[in-house]
Amino acid sequence: MSGPLAPIPWIDIVLILALIGLNGLFAMSELAIVSSREARLKAMAKSGSSGAKAALLLAADPGRFLSTVQIGITLIGILAGAYSGASLGGPLADRLIYYFDMAPDTAQTVGFTIVIVITTFFSLLIGELVPKQFALRNPEAIAALMARPMNWLSRFTAPFVWLLDRTSAAIFRMLGLNRENQNVVTAEELHLVVAEAQTAGVLDESERAIISGIVRLADRPVREIMTPRTDIDFIDIGCTRDEIRSVLAATPHSRLPVAHGSVDNIVGVVSTRDMLAALLNGQEINLSELTRSAPVIPDLMDAMDALAVLRAAEVPLALVHDEYGHLDGIVTPGSLLAALAGAFANDMDEGEDPPCVEREDGSWLVSGAASADLLTDRLGVALPVDRDYSTVAGFALWVLKRIPETGETFRHDNFKFEVIDMDGRKIDKLLVSRRSRRRADSEAEAAPVG
Repeated sequence: MSGPLAPIPWIDIVLILALIGLNGLFAMSELAIVSSREARLKAMAKSGSSGAKAALLLAADPGRFLSTVQIGITLIGILAGAYSGASLGGPLADRLIYYFDMAPDTAQTVGFTIVIVITTFFSLLIGELVPKQFALRNPEAIAALMARPMNWLSRFTAPFVWLLDRTSAAIFRMLGLNRENQNVVTAEELHLVVAEAQTAGVLDESERAIISGIVRLADRPVREIMTPRTDIDFIDIGCTRDEIRSVLAATPHSRLPVAHGSVDNIVGVVSTRDMLAALLNGQEINLSELTRSAPVIPDLMDAMDALAVLRAAEVPLALVHDEYGHLDGIVTPGSLLAALAGAFANDMDEGEDPPCVEREDGSWLVSGAASADLLTDRLGVALPVDRDYSTVAGFALWVLKRIPETGETFRHDNFKFEVIDMDGRKIDKLLVSRRSRRRADSEAEAAPVG
């Protein structure tokens, strides 16, 4: 043992902790501004938050901001490490010599190592992990609070910031990369956000389905939402007064296509209200005079573009033709609404089954005419984004590559599909069941039936 020990340098310890805390502020500021949602900051800025405006400016110039942060973090790390070793290493070495009778050289080495380890531990804990967790809890508020001090610091260190920013930009150019943030949100990401909102209880199932339908509508061609040619209700232009009366009594539609003899020769659209008014007034009904022209659109037109056509049309009903000029179907505002919210009961024929029915054993009875999106929305079947079919029957034909027979089965994405009913060559009903993981693994090497 040597003479009396020097007092513990509490001022140095407080100074080192202050440096570590300042490092934490830099780390918290960096993560808060980077992870803040731009829309939320803009809303805060509109409400008068000057800090949110400063945060938006920093986020718009990430090179300058990150350079400022890294200058602060690097300098603080160097100062904290060097100062702690110099100011605390000696007193700790004296205590190791006093209490453990170590050799002076060994005590200096061990004391310096212990100080560096403890300083590093607290630097990681107080200077990185805890502040970043705070930043993730409420990034926008912290970004608004810290943006102005960071902006002042970037002005104070402007020459160093400029040098670092220009150097990093030069490195990106040498690598042939674009340094700007490509902040593009895809449709898949939107669907995931909506699904997470439903899981968290923010949205219910019906709200999620409508929002997902809106996101998907812009990417859907008209042929996926139209009423197909085989299901079109029309009125013949040569109908007598009594036949028109019968049609009006039976139809649920407010407008009907007018055709010469068959649905392939549609000449326009007539309003059932106009026909009913003529009947009530005892007037002679001339379908040629009441018929209005309908726009013709291609079957590959986007649904949103079709909506614009319907808005500008004389009557909100469009005829959908394929590339050969043949009629494929019709589209109305009701078609777009059904694509968003699902089919309405009065749109179905009396006695018609719903498109998807869940059975007691957990399987689903699905109509072949149902939209292919129903398999994804209701059952969770993974389907390709770019596909050439729009119905469940089209999906089955895409998998089988031929017209199936009743009772045939096939498998896709851990689901088993069985053709229950055929209407001639048309797939009318399918039974869909989810295979268990064990069963799926055992059948992985088996060739699909059909």
